[in-house]
Amino acid sequence: MKVISLLFVTLLGCYMCIAQRLGKLPVHDPVLIQQGDCFYLFSTGQGITVASSRDLKNWTREAPVFAEPPAWAVKAVPSFTGHIWAPDISYHNGRYHLYYSVSAFGKNTSCIAVASNKTLDPKDPEFQWVDHGLLLQSFPGSTDWNAIDPNFICDEHGQPYLSFGSFWGGLKLVKLSKDGLRTNDDLTNLPTIASRRAAADSIHSDLPQGVAENAIEAPFIFRHKNGYYYLFASIDYCCKGAASTYKMIVGRSKQLQGPYLDSEGIDMAKGGGKLLLEGNADWHGVGHNAVLNIHSQDYLVFHGYDAKDGGKAKLLMEELYWREDDWPTLLKSVYSENP
Repeated sequence: MKVISLLFVTLLGCYMCIAQRLGKLPVHDPVLIQQGDCFYLFSTGQGITVASSRDLKNWTREAPVFAEPPAWAVKAVPSFTGHIWAPDISYHNGRYHLYYSVSAFGKNTSCIAVASNKTLDPKDPEFQWVDHGLLLQSFPGSTDWNAIDPNFICDEHGQPYLSFGSFWGGLKLVKLSKDGLRTNDDLTNLPTIASRRAAADSIHSDLPQGVAENAIEAPFIFRHKNGYYYLFASIDYCCKGAASTYKMIVGRSKQLQGPYLDSEGIDMAKGGGKLLLEGNADWHGVGHNAVLNIHSQDYLVFHGYDAKDGGKAKLLMEELYWREDDWPTLLKSVYSENP
């Protein structure tokens, strides 16, 4: 038992210092999952970028999920050339589900789709991605939401949901079928769970530009053992290199469907949101986060734009702690260390 305990402490100590080293891996919109003793990182890229690591320090680039652009996606979004956005990975019903986005930049000509695999290990003979195709689609002029940035979660009863959204009407929530491959809600009346507008149904010209344009995206819902669901989101602007202004906010709810309130009791659907992390002199535009638990320690996984390397987007990771009042916090900030 002493040997096992020592090994556990050694591994945990290694994980707790990883944030200082992660900044060397180019990545945008990262999500991380563990299978066995290996971690798999999925991110925006041609065919969906994949990397693997056993120590979260040394990374191996794996083959992309799609060798060729899915035919249905080329038809749905004519400008699509295979560059897939913001994947989300989860394990559900004995398979890994990978939700992903296909979109025309700056427009809500967008789709969310899902692929699945029995294993994430490319060396496993059962490794094979199966594309289940289109799940959600948004259309300019007729849809008040943007079908990108999906995040899968099940409620306490095992019912699957998908949160998603970017700008337009804000972040939305849709109920899925039990297998997670179809939507079960009326897509014409989806609830808004977060918005930067003071009221979800109005835009005021005197609001700051980012609020008026509803600059919010990248939802990630995490159910903590304290019984709360935490909605993390990114506000302001990504994708501008060192000029990016991305930052992360959070709210919580006892119900997956919300409302998600910040620490002052303001509904995130009406402009609320507790600031969790913003950029600094070394890392600009930190955001598009996921949360992963490793050996009973929660981690915040996200990207930041490296101010000392031409504003390139790179992988970052922080230890996430919980205060006595059940709000997440970063007790120490090592993401400013620029390897």
